[in-house]
Amino acid sequence: MHASHRSAAGFNPVPAHAFYDGGRFDSTPYQPYGFLYVGFAVGAAVSEVLLRSIPFRQDGGPRLIPRVAVEGRSLSFLQLATDLEVVSLMSGSDLAAVGQDSWLVHAEGAEYPQTRDWGHWIREQTKPWAQGFVWPSKREPADRVAIVFEDRCPDAPLMPTGAAAVDFGTAEGEQWLNGVLSAYCAHIAPRQPERSE
Repeated sequence: MHASHRSAAGFNPVPAHAFYDGGRFDSTPYQPYGFLYVGFAVGAAVSEVLLRSIPFRQDGGPRLIPRVAVEGRSLSFLQLATDLEVVSLMSGSDLAAVGQDSWLVHAEGAEYPQTRDWGHWIREQTKPWAQGFVWPSKREPADRVAIVFEDRCPDAPLMPTGAAAVDFGTAEGEQWLNGVLSAYCAHIAPRQPERSE
């Protein structure tokens, strides 16, 4: 998932704040690098972006995703343009090899400053070969997610598959997204009726 005005395979050049906001393994001003997160399938891509910190409802109804979370966004389909060497964080032994356990890939957003710091340490230990990390999706455990580092990729590592992007700003795109979200007991919040004065 990406901002509709940006290239799907483009790296994010903006470092996260060292202590606030940002993603699990983003760069920071102290460790700057372009980065690109990908889900290996639609469910992981959608749920990792939209379902973070959205609790289940006690009445069993669908979780409502704020419309602002999907405004100006699209989902694109990419494929590898070249082989990549990545650090696997898939198993307990993989995580133990970097001095960690499942906390590193399951921590919630409040702890992302710490996971970013660990990610920077892993990057330093695997310099110059590691071009990214791969780990199980927290919100879709049957799938994987990855981050790719621009400074370790001499050539563009990903390219579009040729399948059309899904623009969530269209009625068709919203319907498609709600179809995906329904499997996760979630739905885009309905539009508020315009008030007349």
